[in-house]
Formats: sequence, C-alpha cells, structure tokens
Amino acid sequence: MEYRYLGASGVKVSVLGLGTNSFGTRADREASMGIIHHALENGINFIDTANIYTKSESEKIIGEALEGHRHQVVLATKAGLVKGDGPNERGSSRHHLMMELEASLKRLKTDYIDLYQIHTFDPNTPLEETLRALDDMVRAGKVRYIGASNYAAWELMKAIGISEKSGLNRFVSNQVSYSLADRIPENELVPMCLDQGVGIIPYFPLAGGILTGKYNSPEAAPEGSRADKDPNFKRYLGGDKIRLGQEIARLAEAHGYSPGVLSIAWLIRRPAVSTVIVGATKAGQVTENLASVPLAIGAELAAELDELSRSFRYGEPFALFRLPS
Repeated sequence: MEYRYLGASGVKVSVLGLGTNSFGTRADREASMGIIHHALENGINFIDTANIYTKSESEKIIGEALEGHRHQVVLATKAGLVKGDGPNERGSSRHHLMMELEASLKRLKTDYIDLYQIHTFDPNTPLEETLRALDDMVRAGKVRYIGASNYAAWELMKAIGISEKSGLNRFVSNQVSYSLADRIPENELVPMCLDQGVGIIPYFPLAGGILTGKYNSPEAAPEGSRADKDPNFKRYLGGDKIRLGQEIARLAEAHGYSPGVLSIAWLIRRPAVSTVIVGATKAGQVTENLASVPLAIGAELAAELDELSRSFRYGEPFALFRLPS
C-alpha cells in the first residue's frame, strides 16, 4: 500500500480509502464488517463515513467492526447535511455540530475522530461560528483534524483565511466529486488546494459504477448495480456519461486492465489528491480495486484518457450535495 500525507498535515493515509455509504443497505452488517477487516488486512487505513449514511447504521457497523482495531485507522466522519426534521438538525452551527459529534462518537465507539468534516457549506451560519466550534473540538481532544466537503474553491479559501486570521485550526482536506466523468475540480479547486496545502479526497471515483462500463442505457440497469438498488441514481445516467464509461472500458481492455482499476489509478495520480474513497458491497471489490495502487499509467495512455474525458472539465458537477434553501 502507498501512503500520503493528508494535505499539509502530519498524518498519512492510504491512497485508497474505504467508503461506507452502502453499509447497512446494499451491504448488510456481516458483509460490511468483512469488508472493513479485509481492507485493514490489505493496508487500507482510511475509512470514511457520515452521520447520515444509511440512517446512521454505517457508523454503528464501523464502530463494532473497529473494536480492537481502532489504532490502525484514520477514521473520518461528517456532519452538516439534513439529519432530521427539527430546525437545528442540519447545517454547521455550533449547536448542530456539537450535538452530532457526540452522537457519532457513541455510534463509532471511540473517544476521538481523526478527521471531522463539514458535509457541505452552510450559507446560513457564519464561518467564524463553524470554525471556532471545530477548533474547540480539536482543543478538547475529540477531533484531531478538520476537513470540508462539497466546498467550492472560494468557500474553502474564505474558511482558510478566517482560520489563519483568528489563529484557529484550518481545514486540511476537501472531499469532492472527482473522476474521469467529473473533472470540474481541476479548474479552480485543484490549483487552490495545491497552493494552500489542502488534500483532495475524491468521492464517486467511478461515477457510481458508470466508469466500469456496465451501463448500456439509462433504462437498463444491471441487476445488483447502484441504479438497480436505488432508482434515484438513474438521474446520473446521462448518455454522455454512459458513452464515456463504454469508451473507458474499451481503452482499458485494449491495455489489459479493468476499466474500474484504470479509472481509479488515473485519479490516484492527479495533483493534490491524498486518498481516493472507493465504496464496496463485498470484499472481492476491495481486492480488485487494490490493483489500482501500483498501476503506473504511461504518457500515451494518460493522454488518451485526458482526451476522452476533456469535455467533463466543464458543465455541471457529476454530484454536489448542498443544503436545501
């Protein structure tokens, strides 16, 4: 396994991280625990979850699976998206974050979170309030590092500026949608993160499975796929993305790779990327994805991938999670 520093921090994370938003739904408790243990056995030390994943079941499963293994893991969770119907069950106010941190600690069966992330920018809460609350969490020893998620470049830069001006702990990472099907971060976010020492943590690295080439049309979802299990996912299945997935699959086959492994390997080598979050519903998928870590993409193949995906540097992001207005 290869390890990198998380942004400009001193903690190292595996370049392949484990995403857990399927734990408790598409992967049941037993399968999820097996996936976690298999990942740890193969050197993956970064596990990412959130307070809202599968109605908090993801955190509960992780907490159980990590008993006796907590010291091996850089554990990341998030808060800030809608948690419930109450007026204070969303956003990044001090009230909501403090409440959600305590709840996550209990579910995860730990007394600290390695990376606590704000799930999305909150336009209704002053950044100073959010950042001071996070700083208090770090000073209390309940959080070790703080990160953002779904922040635009200007939002992240504003937060960093406030932290530096006020002497507060600053974001070390930003988790965003980034893949061959979504290269929009390269326009502003990547240069900013390189300049400011912020690590990028891509989610949806395979565009929800589209980059594996398994989708032929928006209507025909393969059995067991994300679109089959979650009909709402079909909104991502635009014809241009399906064509990209098929082209990546053909290119990968011509070079003797699986399309998923090739797509992840491309992303691992992008500037500012610290770790790539890849989900799994069975341990075998973790094994397959591990092949992306040592894969060195030559200049000619890199140029072909760049050309195939060039148009995905523009337009709308593949995914962007924001608070409802």
